[in-house]
Amino acid sequence: MGSNFGHLFRISTFGESHGGGVGVVIDGCPPQIEISVDEIQFELDRRRPGQSKITTPRNEADRCEILSGLFEGKTLGTPIAILVRNQDQRSQDYDEMAVKYRPSHADATYDAKYGIRNWQGGGRSSARETIGRVAAGAIAKKILHDLAGVEIIAYVKRIKDLEGVIDPNTVTLEAVESNIVRCPDSECAEQMVDLIESVRNQGDSIGGVVECVARRVPRGLGDPVFDKLEADLAKAVMSLPATKGFEIGSGFAGTVMTGSEHNDEFYTDENGEIRTVTNRSGGVQGGISNGENILIRVAFKPTATIRKEQRTVTNDGEEVTLAAKGRHDPCVLPRAVPMVEAMVALVLCDHLLRQRGQCGDR
Repeated sequence: MGSNFGHLFRISTFGESHGGGVGVVIDGCPPQIEISVDEIQFELDRRRPGQSKITTPRNEADRCEILSGLFEGKTLGTPIAILVRNQDQRSQDYDEMAVKYRPSHADATYDAKYGIRNWQGGGRSSARETIGRVAAGAIAKKILHDLAGVEIIAYVKRIKDLEGVIDPNTVTLEAVESNIVRCPDSECAEQMVDLIESVRNQGDSIGGVVECVARRVPRGLGDPVFDKLEADLAKAVMSLPATKGFEIGSGFAGTVMTGSEHNDEFYTDENGEIRTVTNRSGGVQGGISNGENILIRVAFKPTATIRKEQRTVTNDGEEVTLAAKGRHDPCVLPRAVPMVEAMVALVLCDHLLRQRGQCGDR
């Protein structure tokens, strides 16, 4: 059902924010892929709470335990189970939210759907669920790198009205990780940090845009008609918490261009490969990768749970106010970067394996 993702490379995530732990089961991973706990932990450390002054102060080490599927540093081709235990829950912070709905949160809709919800930390609607995705994404990244040389890098492009100047063709992981906001434009990053701190001090939150580039993606990934590559990428990243928009290539900016302005003209490079002069298509044409860099952008809304008092209702319909307690990110963007990378990796890995199964190494 809703906790499964993928076709050949398939994941199932489990766990709640304040339960015993969260994790993932990965099925369809090829055998003999070298992967270490440290490689998975590196990605989880980028996602974990408490990593800087502009993230939630919840202090979780998020140490991963690999329960199955690996032996002597290589995948077995059998299901891989990864568990991260919860250790720093403060469920009492959510007592008031047991009956009061947080505006723009999943509280009311979960009650409407199931008639019951885990109000401690949001349960399955918490961003803590993404631990399993990021762990699985680390393995997907390794498969993509080993089999096709694919590199995936995401970064904070914009927070509120502050936008960095970043070249997706040359940006490096080192530049992304050089500051706590994960914006490779260092001057803009300083302004972003100041803005986030200011908003947090007011008990409020802000959103922004994460941009992600996938380089050296082979041509031919994606299946018409309903499994177009950009359609699967959109579903993947829009399944992340707090997402509200998706663009690929020129995105909405392309709507103000003419066809002659927007079209990516072809040429043959020095190696005899067919390339495009520009990349307004974002690396995907007709739902299939064309060999250019895949470039997407994901819009994240301001964090729903804030300390400012707001109007709401109880689960009995009584009109009340709520100034939420708990430890929450004033801006989800810095921690969303590895989440976006993971979802892009899961899609590309799945499609790479599907392409190889259908067409071989063309």
